[in-house]
Amino acid sequence: MFQELKPTVWIGKNGYSETLIEEIRLQLKERKYIKIKWLRSTDVDPEELARLARVDLVGVRGRTIVLAERGRGGSQGR
Repeated sequence: MFQELKPTVWIGKNGYSETLIEEIRLQLKERKYIKIKWLRSTDVDPEELARLARVDLVGVRGRTIVLAERGRGGSQGR
């Protein structure tokens, strides 16, 4: 379902910050879902990122996650 969705957020070597969390929230106000990718050298905990952004974690595959606004996405495909 999410293969055609293009990543709109990339997490670099510095990991995620409050600015990145805000960007996730802003994008989810405009889109139903967003896809996030991160570098191999970066440690990202998808569940923690979703919790910090107060959004739903829809799916995780490798270094890619799909998030949805709370109540929109559920926990499909994890």
